[in-house]
Amino acid sequence: MRAVRLEEAYAYQAGTDGASGYLTIDLAALARNYEKLSSKVSPARAAAVVKADAYGLGAERVASRLYAHGCRHFFVAQFVEALRLRPTLAVDAQIFVLNGLQPGNETRCVREGFVPVINSLEQWHQWAAAAKGAGRRLPAVLQFDSGMSRLGLPPEERTELARLVRDENGVEVLFVMSHLASADDAKSSQNDNQLAEMLRITTEFPQLPACFANSGGIFLGKAYHGVLARPGIALYGGAPTAGRKNPMEPVVHLDVSVVQTRTVPAGTRVGYGAAHVTTEETRLATIAAGYADGLPRSLSDRGAVYCDGIRLPIVGRVSMDSITIDISALPQGRLKLGSLVEVLGPHQTLEDVARDAGTISYEILTGLGHRYERQYR
Repeated sequence: MRAVRLEEAYAYQAGTDGASGYLTIDLAALARNYEKLSSKVSPARAAAVVKADAYGLGAERVASRLYAHGCRHFFVAQFVEALRLRPTLAVDAQIFVLNGLQPGNETRCVREGFVPVINSLEQWHQWAAAAKGAGRRLPAVLQFDSGMSRLGLPPEERTELARLVRDENGVEVLFVMSHLASADDAKSSQNDNQLAEMLRITTEFPQLPACFANSGGIFLGKAYHGVLARPGIALYGGAPTAGRKNPMEPVVHLDVSVVQTRTVPAGTRVGYGAAHVTTEETRLATIAAGYADGLPRSLSDRGAVYCDGIRLPIVGRVSMDSITIDISALPQGRLKLGSLVEVLGPHQTLEDVARDAGTISYEILTGLGHRYERQYR
């Protein structure tokens, strides 16, 4: 059984490094996911979104592995993320900054060779001034708002921008892009509306290729792909489309150690606020992870962990550093101090935990804490 094998594999290490949870990151599965997505969008190319420390999994390790499998385009959200990632990648890898540049970052961006994603006329003028100061053309990407109202140049500024692109030769625009708001819902009419708007944009900027599809957009069809797709959650094993079988391999496994077991009588209060009261004699275990480790408080009395394929429900409130589970369904003595239970793995996906927590897989993945021992394989 997997839990038993993990306990044996980690027994020595747990005694030396103090770890009480093990986050296993399968880099081979990550690479296979990238290859699958690349094949799906061919002849377009697939980039990799590695913002938020590669969705919490370690941007340096993730980007290095993807680079080895042919990825040459990497998207981060913030300038500081680009600075941290640059030493990891060879010079032929392009790093794009999705939020563009804050005032004052232009000179460093020129020196490091990053590509800003320009979201406003103000950012355009700042980058054009940087190009003039550098005495050479500088690359950029233009992001347009196609209906999400989050980032990107609005429709009323497109005419002015088209003039600037034509007249100011200091900025080399590599492509235009936008972001899909409902791509995970294949039936959403917003996808068609945004595609229609993106086609209008490419008509107004006919000399520039388009970058449009995110993870969900890749599975909406070739009309959404453009020349470069930007998968994120799908790379890391998350489901790109809600309500459909997940075509991606799981990348993350999480196992957490038991701190204590006990048997309590009926009527026993469990956890903060006596939020749970047992109705019969119950065997309980406390595990060494909580909301400080990325397991939301909203899992209280709703979520579960697994052992030997058996669901063990969370009882009472999730605490900062611990969670209590009902282990009555297991044979007596199966769990003891140091035993491992499965939080993420073959019996419980990111989507399962997110559903029980009332959130999305992105939030679960990016929230996994740094108190777990990380095992890259």
